Amino acid sequence: MSFIRFALITAGGFLTLITIFMSMVSNFNLGLILSCGAGFVLLIYGIWLKQINKLAQTGILKAIRYAGYACAAFLCILISFLYIYGKTDTVNYTEDAIIVLGAAVRGKHVSLPLAHRLEKAVEYSKINKNCIIVVSGGQGPQEDIPEAEAMAQYLISRGVDESRIIKEDKSTSTYENFLYSKKLLDEIFRREYNAAFITNDFHTYRAGYISRQASIPSARLGAKTDWYTAPVNYLRECLAVLKVWVFKV
Repeated sequence: MSFIRFALITAGGFLTLITIFMSMVSNFNLGLILSCGAGFVLLIYGIWLKQINKLAQTGILKAIRYAGYACAAFLCILISFLYIYGKTDTVNYTEDAIIVLGAAVRGKHVSLPLAHRLEKAVEYSKINKNCIIVVSGGQGPQEDIPEAEAMAQYLISRGVDESRIIKEDKSTSTYENFLYSKKLLDEIFRREYNAAFITNDFHTYRAGYISRQASIPSARLGAKTDWYTAPVNYLRECLAVLKVWVFKV
C-alpha cells in the first residue's frame, strides 16, 4: 500500500469514527454532515485510488479531480488561518463587560465546547473583578432551557456572583448574540463602554467579524477546542466563514 493511499484511508476512517462519536455526545449539526461526507470521500478515494486516478486522466473527470485538490488545499489554508487567529487574544482585562457566546446545550447541561467558554469567563472574572458577564443564547430545538440559563447556572456553580451575570436568552444566531447583548449593555451603562467576547478559538474570527456588523467592536478571548471535536467544528466553521464572506451575514 502506497503512503498516499494509507494516509487517505487513515484520514477517512478517523473522520468517520469521530463523526460517529460526536453524533452520540453532541446535538445534530451541519458539522457532523460535513465531517461524515469528508470521511466517506477520503475512504472511497483511498480504497480505489489507482482506479479513480486512471479514470480521471482526461476530460471532465480530470477537472473534477483537480478541483477537489484545490478545494482541499483551500480548506487546509483556511483552517490554519482560523486556528492561528483563534490563538491570538486581544483582551486587556480592563473591559467593562464580557459577552460569552452561547453554544449547544444538551437538555439542561452545557456542552463541552460551551463549558470551555464558560471556564474562560470564570478565569477572566477572577482577574477583572468589576466586569459584567453577559451570557448570550436562546433555546434551540434540542434544548430544554435557554442556553443563557444553563450558562448562568454553570457560572454560579463555579463561584461567580449572580449579581454580575446578565442573561440574554432570545438570540438564535451569533449576530443576534451581539445585537441583543448590545441592547442590554447600552441600557446598563448609558455611556461608552469597552466589551470583550468569549468563544471557542475556531469561532473567534467570524464572531469578531459579526460583532463589528452589530456595531459592537469587541476584544476577543478564545477558549480551547478539544482535538476530537476539531474536525466537526472547523469544517462547519469554514462553511460559515464562506457564507459571511459571500453574503455579508
